[in-house]
Amino acid sequence: MEKNKRIAIGIENYKEFIDKDFYYVDKTLLIRDLLNLGGKVTLFTRPRRFGKTLALSTIKTFFEKDTDLEGKVTDNAHYFDGMKIMEAGEEYLAHMGRYPVISLSLKSAKQPDPETAYYTLTEAIADEFKRHRYVLRTDALIEQEKEKYEALMTQRAQRAEYVTALKFLSDCLRKYHGISAVILIDEYDVPLENAYFEGFYEDMISFVRSVFESALKTNDSLEFAVITGCLRIGRESIFTGLNNLEIISVLNPEYAEYFGFTGEEVRRAFSCFGLETNLREAQEWYDGYVFGKTEVYNPWSIINYMKAVTLDGNAYPKPYWSNTSSNRIVRELVERADIAVRGEIEGLIAGGTIEKTVHEEITYEDIYENQDNLWNFLFFTGYLKAVSQKFEAGNIYLTLTIPNEEIRYIYRNTIKEWFADVIRKADRQPFQKALLAGDCARAEMLLRRQLMESISYHDSSEAFYHGYLLGMLQGVADYVVRSNRETGCGRADIQIVSFDLNKPAFILELKRADDYRQMDAQCQKALRQIEDKRYEEELRREGYRDIVRYGICFCKKSCRIMRK
Repeated sequence: MEKNKRIAIGIENYKEFIDKDFYYVDKTLLIRDLLNLGGKVTLFTRPRRFGKTLALSTIKTFFEKDTDLEGKVTDNAHYFDGMKIMEAGEEYLAHMGRYPVISLSLKSAKQPDPETAYYTLTEAIADEFKRHRYVLRTDALIEQEKEKYEALMTQRAQRAEYVTALKFLSDCLRKYHGISAVILIDEYDVPLENAYFEGFYEDMISFVRSVFESALKTNDSLEFAVITGCLRIGRESIFTGLNNLEIISVLNPEYAEYFGFTGEEVRRAFSCFGLETNLREAQEWYDGYVFGKTEVYNPWSIINYMKAVTLDGNAYPKPYWSNTSSNRIVRELVERADIAVRGEIEGLIAGGTIEKTVHEEITYEDIYENQDNLWNFLFFTGYLKAVSQKFEAGNIYLTLTIPNEEIRYIYRNTIKEWFADVIRKADRQPFQKALLAGDCARAEMLLRRQLMESISYHDSSEAFYHGYLLGMLQGVADYVVRSNRETGCGRADIQIVSFDLNKPAFILELKRADDYRQMDAQCQKALRQIEDKRYEEELRREGYRDIVRYGICFCKKSCRIMRK
């Protein structure tokens, strides 16, 4: 952990971290806890980009009896030199390099149609058969088994045969090695989420359920299995009858420190790279998630931020996590929000909390049945955190809030984009006609009506209202709208001008108030600013004789318009 270590972005292979001497936050005691807790099948649900894939790669490197195509075994013990697991005790080290491992990622199944999705799934399974094809070089398998193995490996087998492919592969590996296999499945819910949004959910969930039942339920060749995903899918829909399944969600205290970076790990990393002065900013933006009772940072965002500030000490924090997915579910919440839900979103963005019952066993089909399911989805996928919980009448109630500034940015940006779409689809002509006609009362009423449909920030900036008003003026007939045009002794917020110099030109100066009682005074202030800074001068030089001045003040979901 010296200062000459490099920061890795996007690397999820444990061996690559060690081989290329990247800075690594030691999470190897996850191996100890897996052996101590002894789960037959363990499902970890965590938000995207919280180290699930790297964790499975670490598990694979430790447990796997790494056998090449010639049947030669490679000793991977040196990959753990200096790591915490090496000090855990011989009872744990006895498992190192002992088992055949089947490692499967389902993330490639994010495809637009069922045919392509199934192809990528069978291709991923076939790749694992290829990786272990050394079993074909011995007499461990009979001829019929070898033929079946070849068909599955080359994707010549029927779709139905892939349902039991993982079970068959583990049987083959047990026959060769004389010991049961470890099965690791990463991003198990990616094909399900994708299939739901693309319209073939029932077919995909039936296929994945059958694969899991065969590999994980009645498999005598299974030593143990670890599965990762973003969301816990209800037992009845995918883990049917899987009584040996232990689910570790963000509510569980076990394993909490192994996904995401703890405060101490972040402090140590920032000290290593001489970034102590950036720690407070990183905390505000990327800390705040709570798994069980452990507070953790978003690891993806932290490493991106660290890389940025090591290259440029003046680099600003950015919403790195927002670029890892479409944030589609946040948009869905905003679009479906009624007045009550809009109020809850406004309160969250302002730093408040909401209380909701928790439903861990939801399916994608359940998400839109009611707003509570949407809130649950946002919680389990990392867009909200629990600050407290209580148990009443058989239900768990969570007090939820936004974890940090990065997630607050995602909400704000999503709301901006949604509201921009609302404005684009709205009939803007009545407002435009009222403004051009000097009808302040009607223009106010129309703007208020539009604003009531929005979601306020409570700290909405003047820039937000500026953009909003520009959207409402888009496409005004026979006029050109100019923004922040330099004129006189400053920049006028908005000018509306016609190519016909005989028509009036308009200057709009915007203000924002924290209190409704300040709105009239702020409008007067805007009108004085137009006069004091001589915003009319440029328009006079262009030949406009009739110039109308508007002072406009916004306060949350209200507005006031004065004309001079």
